[in-house]
Amino acid sequence: MNKILVVEDDRKTANLIRLYLQQAGYTVNIAMDGNAALDVAHNWQPELILLDLMLPELNGLEVCRMLRMTGSVPIIILTAKSTEDDVLRGLDLGADDYITKPFSPREVVARVRTVLRRTRNNGQQVPEELRFGDLLVDLKRHEVRIKETIIHLTPKEFKLLETMAKEPGRAFSRMELVERAFGYDYEGLERTVDAHVMNLRKKIEIDDAHHNYVETVYGVGYRFAEPTEHAV
Repeated sequence: MNKILVVEDDRKTANLIRLYLQQAGYTVNIAMDGNAALDVAHNWQPELILLDLMLPELNGLEVCRMLRMTGSVPIIILTAKSTEDDVLRGLDLGADDYITKPFSPREVVARVRTVLRRTRNNGQQVPEELRFGDLLVDLKRHEVRIKETIIHLTPKEFKLLETMAKEPGRAFSRMELVERAFGYDYEGLERTVDAHVMNLRKKIEIDDAHHNYVETVYGVGYRFAEPTEHAV
């Protein structure tokens, strides 16, 4: 049974998350401040940590930084801050995912399952980098490069690329991409994925005449091309 540490200073929110996670079969512990989070993480050894950024004693970003100095436990940031800078700081420190408040407890459970499945990967270590020809997707640094030139993506564009690049050749429906990249409670319509994909293509495609990486699967959605299809 997976052990989940919830680090949240609002007891009502923490207890609600714990209830849903326990109903999903997880064992849950709660820490109410940053220092307690580090102590529990060290002594209890959870398989995943849900970490609020706004904490007393020691803020969530500092907790994340210190956890990453000593281990690689998966971390999902819980934050009321929604600016790109706040999210990117957490991801740059080594967080695996983020959820912006207010959120649905069901979304939290779904994200926990996804991150655990991704990081566990049947006992195999998840690669920190995905390379396809000249395109490098650095998952640890949350960075994309083409021929060593950094390509600036928005968080949603990066999540779309990461989602598809991890399973090249697989066709994703627009709804799947909404759920995986944006969250189950994302308020945008499925068709907004088209706009994000269009912007993503403008940034990473080498030749405007054809799509080297992200392909349209008519009647379904999109897929990331198999490695042999985008060799350059």
